[in-house]
Amino acid sequence: MIDNNLKYAREDLEMTQTELGFVFGVSQSTIAGWENAIDVIPFNKLVRFCNLYDYSLDFICGFTRKNTNYNKPIKIDKKKLGLKLKEFRNELNLSQQQFADECGFFKSTYGNYEVGRYLIKTMTIYTICKKYNISMDYLVGRTNNKKIDK
Repeated sequence: MIDNNLKYAREDLEMTQTELGFVFGVSQSTIAGWENAIDVIPFNKLVRFCNLYDYSLDFICGFTRKNTNYNKPIKIDKKKLGLKLKEFRNELNLSQQQFADECGFFKSTYGNYEVGRYLIKTMTIYTICKKYNISMDYLVGRTNNKKIDK
């Protein structure tokens, strides 16, 4: 991810990379890779971090500089997320092919996310949110506010 706030959040929690790595069952170097945008944190781990420490996805992904404490855990439901994606794409009046082309995805891969066959990849949802200024917290059902509050 580009310009993420994972390092800031970890330091705010007064945790080392090694300690956070222990929480996720990964190495310190993996945490460093996530924080420095060398590697992409898997979406389920990103959600877990936000749930454990009450951070918004929009904040951790660097879309906003202010964290919103929702006090509401994210429950990943691939089908509900897929329905939100489809609803949003339809609001844009785009076919799956047009949407996939605009975002640089394969239509078949994106289509599998829309029907809830697979959990969306972090970079895929990140790209959609960044391109269209739509809240990641909205797409996972954590807020009703579609737009990212900068």
